[in-house]
Amino acid sequence: MSASGPKNKRTPFRKFIPNLVTIFAMCAGLTAIRVGLDGHYKTALYLIVLAMFLDAADGKIARYLKSESQFGAELDTLADFLNFGVVPAILLYRVFFAGTEYASIGWLAVLLLCVCCALRLARFNVALDDNAASVAKDKYFVGVPAPALACLALMPLFLLFQGWSTIGEHAYLLVGYTIFTGYLAISTLPTFSLKHLAINVNWQVPVMIFAVILIVSLTVYPWRTLAIANMLYLFSLPVSFWMNRNSTKR
Repeated sequence: MSASGPKNKRTPFRKFIPNLVTIFAMCAGLTAIRVGLDGHYKTALYLIVLAMFLDAADGKIARYLKSESQFGAELDTLADFLNFGVVPAILLYRVFFAGTEYASIGWLAVLLLCVCCALRLARFNVALDDNAASVAKDKYFVGVPAPALACLALMPLFLLFQGWSTIGEHAYLLVGYTIFTGYLAISTLPTFSLKHLAINVNWQVPVMIFAVILIVSLTVYPWRTLAIANMLYLFSLPVSFWMNRNSTKR
């Protein structure tokens, strides 16, 4: 067999870099489960936030290095389900429902959250090849994406660590909220997508300043910042619905 045969075929290392980032995100999610089960909930949340940043980075790295692949897309989907479906569900159940009289209904709520995350990711993968989708992919997602779903679902934990120590006493409210966030993921509600957002040259400096303020706020006041970000995102949902409806009427 010649030196150029299939057994000696080489793949550039840059092809592996996005997958390594995705695997690192999975490791962050798995470690979040471990430290969460040990009772270190804040550390688990930090790891989930890290997984969110890594999830945003791997796709951009793949496009920059021109190393997109079907394997990478499937691996990213598995990582998203773990990090943004399974891990938040385990943390919510562990903190608010385990060992209480609401354990069964709480488990049902987090199961629905996981299932909705899986359905949302499956629909997203199918929609990648669906050119007849009614929502413009470059401007909107269909439903809440998986990272936003995790962030919204973990809102009770953010409020708990911000000082609302009695939030665990409102079990049915927590159950209803968890199911509601799951529904947002599988809904057909158009939600803003930042993937193809273009920033006017005149706004580049203010946006950079805002990004710095956001990073500093996440470092100094993480739970308050994440809770406010969740509220702003929820308020953006009717805005995105209204803007998409008006654009489709033209």
